[in-house]
Amino acid sequence: MAGKKTPIPFEGKIKIKKGDSVIVLSGKDKGRTGTVAQVLPDEGKVIVEGVNVAIRHTKGQPTQTNPNPEGGRLEKAMPLAVGKVALVNADGKPTRVRTQVNSDGTKVRVAVKGGQTIPEPAK
Repeated sequence: MAGKKTPIPFEGKIKIKKGDSVIVLSGKDKGRTGTVAQVLPDEGKVIVEGVNVAIRHTKGQPTQTNPNPEGGRLEKAMPLAVGKVALVNADGKPTRVRTQVNSDGTKVRVAVKGGQTIPEPAK
């Protein structure tokens, strides 16, 4: 069996969005905070800027547009399981998220700890 394994599909709901500020709950980067760069809902993972960084060694492959590319060691943020990160509330503490429907019918995200509304991340 050569090649990549097919990932197990994620069946939960990811309440973290791109641009959210999160804190890592477990693993080698426990306690570090960063912003979510990408959400992978099919795999149940998120990529956080500056967290879970791996070094990839690349060889400079010349192309017609760039005949002399640079190779070397490139730092790449690797995906983290969504259960290992938590949203940061206004106090800087990790919190879970719930949704609440306002009286005018709009949905907002609310921090479970503290009850503050979580603003939508800037696009």
